[in-house]
Amino acid sequence: MVNILILYYSRNGSTAAMANLIARGVEAVKGAEAVLRTVPEVSAVCEKTAATIPAQGAVYASLDDLRQCDGLALGSPTHFGNMAAPLKYFIDNTTPVWFSGALSGKPAGVFTSTGSLHGGQESTLLSMMLPLLHHGMLVMGLPYSEAALRETTTGGTPYGPSHSALEQAPLSEHEKQLCIALGTRLATTALSLKSA
Repeated sequence: MVNILILYYSRNGSTAAMANLIARGVEAVKGAEAVLRTVPEVSAVCEKTAATIPAQGAVYASLDDLRQCDGLALGSPTHFGNMAAPLKYFIDNTTPVWFSGALSGKPAGVFTSTGSLHGGQESTLLSMMLPLLHHGMLVMGLPYSEAALRETTTGGTPYGPSHSALEQAPLSEHEKQLCIALGTRLATTALSLKSA
């Protein structure tokens, strides 16, 4: 059995919807389990303590979630071509995991949602890959053998699933398919690596 950690931050729900679809892709693979986790808001004014358990949605991530996973999908809305501050804050505090090498050699992928058509989706996906590479993870994208990647007129990139939430648009069928495909790809790869 492998568990794929789907770690994300979502402000308006689109990134959370993508995370749930990635989880569906993970759980479509026999012997794979999806673990959904989020991160709390970060206060720009003063030190702020979040409740231990959020009022709704996924449980807050811990460093142990990273240590125990067999693969990782990392997701964030696009904020000026980069990941959102709450996710970056969490990642910036993963040094103990980095020192231990707990993520080294495990598969990882990234996903994003943005409120504008040209909001920097690809740069956000690339920025999220950088800490994963530092952790020694095997970063995976989406191959063009995924028909939805060739056919999409909405979101979707070879770097990972993306969604254009312009005017609160729901995920398109192609965007949904690409999220599910990433989950399946991560789970299948994690199982192959674990059995090798």
